[in-house]
Amino acid sequence: MATQFSTLNESSLHKTLKKLYSIQKEGSQTEVELDGHVYDIVTTDNQVIEIQNLNVSKLFNKCKDALEKGRKVTIVHPVIIEKTICLVKNDGSVKKRKSPKKGSIYSLCRELTGIYPLLLEKNFKLEVPLITISEIREQTDYPVQSKNNKRRIKRDWIKTNKQLEKIIDIKTFNSKSDYIALLPIELPELFTIKDVKNKLSENKELPSSACKNANILLWLLSKMNLISKIDKKGKAYVYKIN
Repeated sequence: MATQFSTLNESSLHKTLKKLYSIQKEGSQTEVELDGHVYDIVTTDNQVIEIQNLNVSKLFNKCKDALEKGRKVTIVHPVIIEKTICLVKNDGSVKKRKSPKKGSIYSLCRELTGIYPLLLEKNFKLEVPLITISEIREQTDYPVQSKNNKRRIKRDWIKTNKQLEKIIDIKTFNSKSDYIALLPIELPELFTIKDVKNKLSENKELPSSACKNANILLWLLSKMNLISKIDKKGKAYVYKIN
Protein backbone atom coordinates (compact mmCIF):
# COMPACT_ATOMS: atom_id res chain seq x y z
CA MET A 1 0.00 0.00 0.00
CA ALA A 2 1.17 3.54 -0.70
CA THR A 3 1.91 5.54 2.42
CA GLN A 4 2.16 9.19 3.40
CA PHE A 5 5.73 9.11 4.77
CA SER A 6 7.47 12.49 4.87
CA THR A 7 9.91 13.23 2.07
CA LEU A 8 10.94 16.64 3.39
CA ASN A 9 14.54 15.49 3.84
CA GLU A 10 14.92 14.39 0.23
CA SER A 11 17.07 16.54 -2.02
CA SER A 12 15.81 17.71 -5.38
CA LEU A 13 18.30 15.26 -6.90
CA HIS A 14 16.69 12.31 -5.13
CA LYS A 15 13.15 13.45 -5.95
CA THR A 16 13.99 13.98 -9.62
CA LEU A 17 15.58 10.55 -10.02
CA LYS A 18 12.66 8.93 -8.20
CA LYS A 19 10.22 10.62 -10.55
CA LEU A 20 12.23 9.64 -13.65
CA TYR A 21 12.38 6.00 -12.62
CA SER A 22 8.78 5.79 -11.45
CA ILE A 23 7.36 7.01 -14.78
CA GLN A 24 9.34 4.42 -16.75
CA LYS A 25 6.83 1.75 -15.74
CA GLU A 26 3.15 2.62 -15.89
CA GLY A 27 1.34 2.17 -12.62
CA SER A 28 4.41 2.39 -10.39
CA GLN A 29 3.89 3.84 -6.91
CA THR A 30 6.36 5.74 -4.76
CA GLU A 31 6.99 5.53 -1.00
CA VAL A 32 5.34 2.12 -0.67
CA GLU A 33 5.24 0.03 2.51
CA LEU A 34 5.87 -3.61 1.64
CA ASP A 35 6.84 -6.52 3.91
CA GLY A 36 7.74 -4.18 6.75
CA HIS A 37 9.92 -1.87 4.63
CA VAL A 38 9.28 1.39 2.79
CA TYR A 39 10.59 1.36 -0.78
CA ASP A 40 11.12 4.37 -3.03
CA ILE A 41 9.33 2.72 -5.95
CA VAL A 42 7.27 -0.46 -6.36
CA THR A 43 6.16 -1.45 -9.86
CA THR A 44 2.93 -3.22 -10.81
CA ASP A 45 4.85 -6.54 -10.99
CA ASN A 46 6.24 -5.98 -7.45
CA GLN A 47 9.75 -5.02 -8.56
CA VAL A 48 11.32 -2.67 -6.01
CA ILE A 49 13.58 0.25 -6.91
CA GLU A 50 15.65 2.19 -4.38
CA ILE A 51 17.30 5.54 -5.17
CA GLN A 52 20.34 6.07 -2.95
CA ASN A 53 22.76 8.98 -3.38
CA LEU A 54 25.01 8.06 -0.43
CA ASN A 55 25.45 5.28 2.14
CA VAL A 56 24.26 2.49 -0.14
CA SER A 57 25.09 -0.06 2.58
CA LYS A 58 22.00 1.13 4.47
CA LEU A 59 19.90 -0.66 1.85
CA PHE A 60 21.40 -4.09 2.51
CA ASN A 61 18.76 -5.53 4.84
CA LYS A 62 15.67 -4.30 3.01
CA CYS A 63 17.03 -5.35 -0.41
CA LYS A 64 18.17 -8.73 0.91
CA ASP A 65 14.70 -9.27 2.34
CA ALA A 66 13.06 -8.37 -0.98
CA LEU A 67 15.33 -10.77 -2.89
CA GLU A 68 14.60 -13.58 -0.44
CA LYS A 69 10.90 -13.02 -1.07
CA GLY A 70 11.49 -13.48 -4.81
CA ARG A 71 11.21 -9.83 -5.81
CA LYS A 72 13.40 -8.15 -8.40
CA VAL A 73 15.50 -5.36 -6.87
CA THR A 74 17.17 -2.38 -8.53
CA ILE A 75 19.40 0.06 -6.68
CA VAL A 76 19.96 3.37 -8.46
CA HIS A 77 23.14 5.04 -7.25
CA PRO A 78 24.09 8.25 -9.10
CA VAL A 79 27.75 9.21 -9.44
CA ILE A 80 28.49 12.92 -9.66
CA ILE A 81 30.92 13.51 -12.51
CA GLU A 82 30.87 17.29 -12.29
CA LYS A 83 29.46 19.75 -9.80
CA THR A 84 28.61 23.44 -9.96
CA ILE A 85 28.58 25.17 -6.58
CA CYS A 86 25.93 27.86 -6.26
CA LEU A 87 26.42 30.09 -3.22
CA VAL A 88 23.33 32.09 -2.31
CA LYS A 89 24.60 35.19 -0.54
CA ASN A 90 22.81 37.13 2.18
CA ASP A 91 21.76 39.82 -0.31
CA GLY A 92 20.10 37.19 -2.53
CA SER A 93 22.74 37.18 -5.25
CA VAL A 94 24.16 33.87 -6.43
CA LYS A 95 27.83 33.16 -7.08
CA LYS A 96 28.58 30.10 -9.22
CA ARG A 97 31.79 28.17 -9.70
CA LYS A 98 32.83 24.73 -10.90
CA SER A 99 34.05 22.36 -8.22
CA PRO A 100 37.60 21.11 -8.90
CA LYS A 101 36.56 17.65 -7.68
CA LYS A 102 35.47 15.29 -10.46
CA GLY A 103 34.02 11.83 -10.12
CA SER A 104 34.09 8.74 -12.30
CA ILE A 105 32.50 5.31 -12.47
CA TYR A 106 35.17 4.18 -9.99
CA SER A 107 33.70 6.51 -7.38
CA LEU A 108 31.01 3.91 -6.79
CA CYS A 109 33.43 1.21 -5.53
CA ARG A 110 33.50 2.37 -1.91
CA GLU A 111 29.70 2.55 -1.81
CA LEU A 112 29.43 -1.10 -2.87
CA THR A 113 31.60 -2.53 -0.10
CA GLY A 114 28.61 -2.86 2.23
CA ILE A 115 26.32 -4.67 -0.24
CA TYR A 116 28.73 -6.86 -2.23
CA PRO A 117 26.95 -10.12 -1.21
CA LEU A 118 23.90 -8.94 -3.20
CA LEU A 119 25.61 -7.75 -6.37
CA LEU A 120 25.56 -11.07 -8.24
CA GLU A 121 22.16 -12.25 -7.01
CA LYS A 122 19.92 -13.37 -9.89
CA ASN A 123 17.23 -10.74 -9.40
CA PHE A 124 19.50 -7.86 -8.43
CA LYS A 125 20.48 -4.96 -10.68
CA LEU A 126 22.57 -1.86 -10.06
CA GLU A 127 22.07 1.22 -12.20
CA VAL A 128 24.59 4.06 -12.03
CA PRO A 129 23.57 7.34 -13.68
CA LEU A 130 26.67 9.47 -14.35
CA ILE A 131 25.44 12.98 -13.70
CA THR A 132 26.23 16.66 -13.34
CA ILE A 133 24.58 18.60 -10.52
CA SER A 134 24.27 21.98 -8.91
CA GLU A 135 24.98 22.08 -5.19
CA ILE A 136 23.09 24.88 -3.47
CA ARG A 137 24.78 26.54 -0.51
CA GLU A 138 23.37 29.35 1.60
CA GLN A 139 25.66 31.91 3.19
CA THR A 140 25.41 32.24 6.96
CA ASP A 141 26.11 35.21 9.21
CA TYR A 142 28.85 33.33 11.06
CA PRO A 143 30.72 29.99 10.72
CA VAL A 144 28.48 26.99 11.44
CA GLN A 145 28.68 23.22 11.67
CA SER A 146 27.26 21.12 8.83
CA LYS A 147 23.92 19.33 9.19
CA ASN A 148 25.67 15.97 9.62
CA ASN A 149 28.19 17.41 12.13
CA LYS A 150 31.18 16.22 10.11
CA ARG A 151 32.99 19.51 9.60
CA ARG A 152 36.40 19.79 11.22
CA ILE A 153 36.32 23.54 10.62
CA LYS A 154 33.09 25.54 10.69
CA ARG A 155 32.22 27.44 7.50
CA ASP A 156 30.11 30.49 6.79
CA TRP A 157 27.78 28.53 4.51
CA ILE A 158 25.62 25.43 4.68
CA LYS A 159 24.47 23.00 1.96
CA THR A 160 20.74 23.15 1.38
CA ASN A 161 20.09 21.17 -1.79
CA LYS A 162 21.43 19.19 -4.75
CA GLN A 163 19.79 19.57 -8.14
CA LEU A 164 20.17 17.28 -11.15
CA GLU A 165 21.44 19.14 -14.21
CA LYS A 166 22.24 16.39 -16.72
CA ILE A 167 22.43 12.61 -17.04
CA ILE A 168 25.55 11.94 -19.11
CA ASP A 169 25.20 8.16 -19.23
CA ILE A 170 23.74 5.24 -17.28
CA LYS A 171 25.86 2.18 -16.48
CA THR A 172 24.03 -1.05 -15.67
CA PHE A 173 25.51 -3.89 -13.61
CA ASN A 174 23.76 -7.25 -13.35
CA SER A 175 26.35 -9.83 -14.39
CA LYS A 176 29.90 -10.91 -13.59
CA SER A 177 31.18 -9.44 -16.86
CA ASP A 178 29.73 -6.01 -16.00
CA TYR A 179 31.83 -5.83 -12.84
CA ILE A 180 34.96 -7.35 -14.40
CA ALA A 181 34.71 -4.64 -17.07
CA LEU A 182 35.63 -2.12 -14.36
CA LEU A 183 39.19 -3.40 -14.67
CA PRO A 184 41.09 -1.22 -17.15
CA ILE A 185 41.68 -2.70 -20.59
CA GLU A 186 45.07 -4.06 -21.63
CA LEU A 187 45.92 -5.36 -18.16
CA PRO A 188 48.38 -8.26 -18.25
CA GLU A 189 46.93 -11.69 -17.48
CA LEU A 190 48.62 -11.52 -14.08
CA PHE A 191 48.45 -8.06 -12.55
CA THR A 192 49.15 -6.09 -9.38
CA ILE A 193 47.54 -3.04 -7.85
CA LYS A 194 50.28 -0.95 -9.47
CA ASP A 195 49.30 -2.22 -12.91
CA VAL A 196 45.70 -1.22 -12.31
CA LYS A 197 46.65 2.25 -11.06
CA ASN A 198 48.99 2.83 -13.99
CA LYS A 199 46.34 1.89 -16.55
CA LEU A 200 43.72 4.07 -14.89
CA SER A 201 46.18 6.99 -14.79
CA GLU A 202 46.90 6.55 -18.50
CA ASN A 203 43.22 6.94 -19.35
CA LYS A 204 42.88 10.64 -20.15
CA GLU A 205 39.09 10.42 -20.00
CA LEU A 206 39.25 9.72 -16.27
CA PRO A 207 40.02 12.23 -13.49
CA SER A 208 43.16 11.69 -11.44
CA SER A 209 40.97 10.56 -8.53
CA ALA A 210 40.04 7.34 -10.37
CA CYS A 211 43.28 5.51 -9.54
CA LYS A 212 42.74 6.24 -5.84
CA ASN A 213 39.90 3.71 -5.95
CA ALA A 214 42.06 0.88 -7.34
CA ASN A 215 42.59 -0.76 -3.94
CA ILE A 216 38.87 -0.77 -3.20
CA LEU A 217 38.09 -2.06 -6.69
CA LEU A 218 40.37 -5.08 -6.24
CA TRP A 219 39.03 -5.71 -2.73
CA LEU A 220 35.48 -5.66 -4.10
CA LEU A 221 36.20 -7.98 -7.04
CA SER A 222 38.03 -10.35 -4.71
CA LYS A 223 35.08 -10.48 -2.30
CA MET A 224 32.81 -11.24 -5.27
CA ASN A 225 35.18 -14.08 -6.29
CA LEU A 226 35.76 -12.48 -9.69
CA ILE A 227 39.54 -12.21 -9.21
CA SER A 228 41.97 -14.16 -7.04
CA LYS A 229 45.30 -13.58 -5.36
CA ILE A 230 47.66 -16.20 -6.77
CA ASP A 231 51.11 -14.96 -5.84
CA LYS A 232 53.10 -12.17 -4.26
CA LYS A 233 55.61 -9.93 -5.99
CA GLY A 234 57.65 -8.22 -3.30
CA LYS A 235 55.01 -6.70 -1.05
CA ALA A 236 52.37 -6.63 -3.80
CA TYR A 237 49.78 -9.32 -4.41
CA VAL A 238 49.47 -10.74 -7.90
CA TYR A 239 45.91 -11.21 -9.20
CA LYS A 240 44.21 -12.96 -12.06
CA ILE A 241 40.64 -12.95 -13.32
CA ASN A 242 38.75 -16.09 -12.34
